[in-house]
Amino acid sequence: MTTEKRELPRVLSLRDATMLVVSSVIGVGIFLTPGGVAKAFPSAGWFFFAWLLGGALALAGALANAELGAMFPRAGGNYVYLRAAYHPMAGFLVGWLSFFAIFAGTVATLAVGFTISLSTFFVLTPAAKVAVAITVIWVASGVNAYATRAGAALNTSTAYLKLGAMFALVALGPILGHARTPAEPFVTEAETTLSGFGVGLQPVLFSYLGWNASVFVAGEIDKPERNLPRSLFWGLGICTSIYVLVTGTYVYALGMQALPGMPVVGIQAGGVLFGAKGGAILAVIMMVSIFGTVNANVLVGPRIAYAMASDGLFFRAAARLNAAKTPHVAVLVQASVASALVIAFKANSDSLDEVLRYTTFAITLATISDTIALYVLRVRDPDRPRPYRAAGYPIVPLLYIVANLAIAISTVKDKPRECLASLGVLLAGAPVYAIFRWRGKARGSGPE
Repeated sequence: MTTEKRELPRVLSLRDATMLVVSSVIGVGIFLTPGGVAKAFPSAGWFFFAWLLGGALALAGALANAELGAMFPRAGGNYVYLRAAYHPMAGFLVGWLSFFAIFAGTVATLAVGFTISLSTFFVLTPAAKVAVAITVIWVASGVNAYATRAGAALNTSTAYLKLGAMFALVALGPILGHARTPAEPFVTEAETTLSGFGVGLQPVLFSYLGWNASVFVAGEIDKPERNLPRSLFWGLGICTSIYVLVTGTYVYALGMQALPGMPVVGIQAGGVLFGAKGGAILAVIMMVSIFGTVNANVLVGPRIAYAMASDGLFFRAAARLNAAKTPHVAVLVQASVASALVIAFKANSDSLDEVLRYTTFAITLATISDTIALYVLRVRDPDRPRPYRAAGYPIVPLLYIVANLAIAISTVKDKPRECLASLGVLLAGAPVYAIFRWRGKARGSGPE
């Protein structure tokens, strides 16, 4: 087999990688989840603190991933790190979970979110919502199956569109718009329990999902030892700033008292600020943002299946590349899984919360595992070149692990069924790994 460097050319620039992080993070969450966050944090002070804390936690994880990604500039992300730190089975299980639960689940959630925005203009039957969501998935998958360059160009274009639209909302909202709520105190006597704090952070963390997007395409980033860490930090800085500014605009438009439990905050805020047309404009912005994030996840996720297949731990077809050196089969497999999830959850807004918990719990398990891998590799492989060393080590990564453990526990208590679904996907990977390992040994080409 040819080397990965020949198979996956480094066609992604620093701008491409940074916009991949931006587009992966800023999707449906900022439009839909602030109501749930405000329900847990009814005080404006705690509300904004939650969004800043989410960005800080993502940054803590990014510091660890930046070191790991620069050490292993290959496609596959946490699959590669856990394989090196623990055992091929550990890498396979987290790769399996990431591919089938995290990325496929995120794509499905976003596609459902797209139908919610479209419902602003059209009355969609349940069957129509399923059809629209699946169409969104396959349009993005078609572009990315054709060529990585095409997927990256589409991603960068939609990222610029969504950033421009959100900056316009923040700048023009207070100037041209009209808030209909009186001024409120920044800090109130509203109480938040420790358990409620963890549950309230779940939608925040969902909104930051994708902060590690560029590590999965490290094998295609030009000069990854330099550009990969920068893409994580610059991308997260942009996203955190946007989130604080946009949620501030929501509070200005609607007031904290109206936010708790509001399902589609973005459209409601647009309607209050600019009238009926404002709601429609926000719905269009929301659809552009969501489609861009679907595209980003469709680009990133298949690299996990490609990496596992290249190591003999997944169907070999997933390692196939087309004439444009793109893992097209892996892209189509992920599209099929995401489409199945849309059908299973019936593409309605009530199911969005279920998919959210399913995905968030899975991502906490995966990121906790790869952050621990940072410590393991510092001990087991201290001489391996590290173009970037995690700032704040060992304290900052430890804080990230502890915080995510607390959130995972809160999620289990709040939504045990969705957490069991994630664990079920993880455990289902064990016999699959055994089968691929056995097949590889039988052919004399299994992993080390």
